Amino acid sequence: MEVTLLGTGAPAGLPRPDCSCAVCATALGPDARAATAALVDGTLLLDLTPGAAFAAARAGQSLGGVRQVLLSHPHDGPAVEVPAGLPQPGRVPDGRELALLTGHRVRAVAMDAGGTGYAVTGPDGQRLLYLPPGGAPAGLEGATAESYDMLLADVVGRPDALARLRAVGSVGPTTDVLAVHLDHDVPPGPELRRRLAAAGARAVPDGTTLVVGAYEEVPDVPRRTLVLGGARSGKSVEAERRLEAFPEVLYVATGGTRGGDTEWAARVAAHRERRPGSWRTAETTDLVPVLAQDGPPVLVDCLSLWLTDVMDSVGAWDDAEWAGGGEKALRERVRELTAAVRGTRRTVVAVSNEVGSGIVPATASGRRYRDELGRLNAAFANECEQVLLVVAGQALVLRG
Repeated sequence: MEVTLLGTGAPAGLPRPDCSCAVCATALGPDARAATAALVDGTLLLDLTPGAAFAAARAGQSLGGVRQVLLSHPHDGPAVEVPAGLPQPGRVPDGRELALLTGHRVRAVAMDAGGTGYAVTGPDGQRLLYLPPGGAPAGLEGATAESYDMLLADVVGRPDALARLRAVGSVGPTTDVLAVHLDHDVPPGPELRRRLAAAGARAVPDGTTLVVGAYEEVPDVPRRTLVLGGARSGKSVEAERRLEAFPEVLYVATGGTRGGDTEWAARVAAHRERRPGSWRTAETTDLVPVLAQDGPPVLVDCLSLWLTDVMDSVGAWDDAEWAGGGEKALRERVRELTAAVRGTRRTVVAVSNEVGSGIVPATASGRRYRDELGRLNAAFANECEQVLLVVAGQALVLRG
């Protein structure tokens, strides 16, 4: 089964008409996207968009063989003209299945928001799931898992849809996840590709033809990632974004509650509100047992607070205790942590502060902490497939 993506953009396209944002201003060439529409084996058209016939011609395809046109969502704006010879488009009631003369079977999938999803099974048995913009499948809990070879979905706008499908086994490591309905909420080009790859997804230019079931292009999700950055740089947001398309994430908070500190409580509350409801939180600095266990992905926020706790425990702030065994004890704790990272089988994203580029601390204890955090970051990064530095909300890839 082959799928030609006649468009991969949001319903309004990318760039949006009359939008002056930086993303729309730079969405040129392969980063410019028409509204999403998918042509399956030249016979089934999912979503009819303006200029579909010209888009097909540019992709070396024709709409002359289309026998069924299905809509996944209402079209906002002027009515779309149906090209001559094309069947009248329509939507299928949720749960209803169509059997086409070409051997394709199409089942309408209920969504948790407006629109209809379509599960397409080709004559060769390959399976494709196409979701509308802003939608996720409804009623997956307790349902029998249906595995798909390809998913076309609003990965950027609804990462939880991908997480839900992964939770029930409908999307696996070999599922080719394609981001469609792309809007101006994510920068185009390399930044879009980087964000999608972290979720195990990818984007392709308009007009691309894909073979369902050919998963050689499915990106490998980095198993261990370190996200560095300064205060309020956006490092925690970046780390959380990397796992929002995965179910049952364990969020390890190393900072504790700090009873009586209202400002700290407000910070913790803001972090909790950002996280998906399916994530579980553990407040601990005992990271080695967490990494040794099998389980869902882990997000550690953050290593700098872990180091503070360890330095407290070994007496690092007292020169005599530091010289009398505290330094050696700290080195051993760091070695235990890096060994646990090296041996873990879980997907791990860790956050840490980058403090070595600022003013030299005025106190000996401040300089000691700065130096040890730099050593910890370097040792942890050495065990990671990917390392990022976040500056002003922009992620720079240092490794991977």
